[in-house]
Amino acid sequence: MTDDVLTFVEGRTGRIRLNRPKAIHALNTAMCAKMLDALLAWRSDTDVEAVLIDHAEGRGFCAGGDIRMIAESGAGDGAAARDFFRVEYQLNHALFTYAKPIVAFMDGITMGGGVGISMPAKFRVATENTRFAMPETGIGLFPDVGGGWYLSRLPGRIGEYLALTGARLNGADCLKLGLATHYMASAKLDEAKQGLIERPSSEIVSVLEGMADVPDDDTILEHRADIDRLFAGDTLEEIIAALAADSGLWAKEQLAILATKSPQAMKVSLHLVRLGRHMPSFEDEMRQEFAVASRVVQRPDFAEGVRAVIVDKDNEPRWQPATIEGVTDHVIDQIFAPLPEDQAWAPA
Repeated sequence: MTDDVLTFVEGRTGRIRLNRPKAIHALNTAMCAKMLDALLAWRSDTDVEAVLIDHAEGRGFCAGGDIRMIAESGAGDGAAARDFFRVEYQLNHALFTYAKPIVAFMDGITMGGGVGISMPAKFRVATENTRFAMPETGIGLFPDVGGGWYLSRLPGRIGEYLALTGARLNGADCLKLGLATHYMASAKLDEAKQGLIERPSSEIVSVLEGMADVPDDDTILEHRADIDRLFAGDTLEEIIAALAADSGLWAKEQLAILATKSPQAMKVSLHLVRLGRHMPSFEDEMRQEFAVASRVVQRPDFAEGVRAVIVDKDNEPRWQPATIEGVTDHVIDQIFAPLPEDQAWAPA
């Protein structure tokens, strides 16, 4: 059986290559553990100067996590789901704090878990194929894997907009927002990777900048003023009211999109982004997100969202509560409460 993720050393570069194309390289617990083990081993290996993360084949870099497994576990005791999140977040944290330079190639679909293993990299390469999103509110989840940290640090209210709507960005958008550090045509990627492998880590910048392209198809900034104005409300109710009061077509489109999302997931996501702006460290962010994830996966909306979008594919989820007013502050406080010390997340 082919390994779902390949880890090896080529030249003086540690290679992490996702290799689960039929699932668009969605991450499972074993994949996260293997990547984490490789990173920990290379950390003290003087023969490894840098790390390169990409995917072997297929139309996406990484579509997220193994949602079916997480949902099945959440419907029971949630132990396997918690195990997955614990290891995945340890991987995210190891990448974020890694001393050696990491280059991630975000070629194709980069969503959920794919965001979690690309955003911590010092160098992040987008292409014309990049489709970046955190679409979790559509399945009753929230933008985890550090989403509260990354989204909250985007300009203006773009973080709130992306977290609530799950809007997709192209490669040019990612470059404009700083989610990507470089942009190049996908036809150049093999040559760029070979250049990184053959040259020392001190030349990463010159290799990437020497092959970079200037995109001209960014779209996110077309609506920047609308985003900052309409997604600035202190509460989800205020954001919905602002969208409803706006006569523009774009606002009406966003209102229709939000009407399909889990009210609970939207309130969780908005709170996460707002808290993320003031989180002292990435470790604190991951500890918070683990507590939230541990609870959300066992609440009704996650199982229902996965049923409607992934299993039955009827796209008619029956959310509980069905309205944003039904999601009380008390429920949000329960979801965000710290876990007991013996259950809390900690770095590897």
